[in-house]
Amino acid sequence: MQAETLQLVTIVAESVIVEQLLAGLKRLGASGFTVTEAIGEGSRGRRVGEVPGDNRRIETLVGPDVAQRILDLLAERYFANYALVVWTTDVRVVRGEKYR
Repeated sequence: MQAETLQLVTIVAESVIVEQLLAGLKRLGASGFTVTEAIGEGSRGRRVGEVPGDNRRIETLVGPDVAQRILDLLAERYFANYALVVWTTDVRVVRGEKYR
């Protein structure tokens, strides 16, 4: 079975915006996603009590064009006002047609 290269887009965000983010991913062409709890510490230390709720890690497999649209959406609508980090990784995926 052949594997193809796709983009794994990983977003760690405040739980209060997760539903908005998921709606945006679907609208931009993501066919699915995984959401898990995220706990960690970054350059600003650990978030404690700033915003109700925990962080969530959202992962989606998409083609490069959809990945870029997701990055653009996050930059335009979320970076300025929310605690949010995003990165992309090239991944080799079996049954890649499921994610296009």
